[in-house]
Amino acid sequence: MANLVRWEPFREMLNMRREMDRLFDNFFETSPTAWDTPTSWGLAVDVSENDDAFVIKASVPGVNPDDIEVTLSDNALTIKGESKSDIEKEDEKYHLRERRYGSFARTLTLPVTLKAEAIEATHENGVLTLTLPKAEEIKPRRITIKPWRERKVIEG
Repeated sequence: MANLVRWEPFREMLNMRREMDRLFDNFFETSPTAWDTPTSWGLAVDVSENDDAFVIKASVPGVNPDDIEVTLSDNALTIKGESKSDIEKEDEKYHLRERRYGSFARTLTLPVTLKAEAIEATHENGVLTLTLPKAEEIKPRRITIKPWRERKVIEG
């Protein structure tokens, strides 16, 4: 049975741009060991929404919560931080270093007004979870419809 997958051309263009950037970065790299010591990396996030809030989960394995800064300005949420490298010993020679070290930053623009004073952040098992409550005026409200018979008639 075949699954239908929604095609999102803008996501495909962003993926293509990232791959082209990576290709050019690697092509013009002069140092043969530069891939061993990255200085900046992207931050993987999941963003979900319910009626009351947005929930953002960011993967930050090995990062101390004190090294993470979260700011909100004009509905733009920014997560910045730094993953510190282990101290290298002189008698050790690395053959491969795939763990990421260095600074990271990610800015997400949210489409609605948020209650900045009610934002909650937790850090557990390498996952930073942010709960961003929506402002009351944008929450969906149910409007009841009254039957025609209940309409009041004012005589004058």
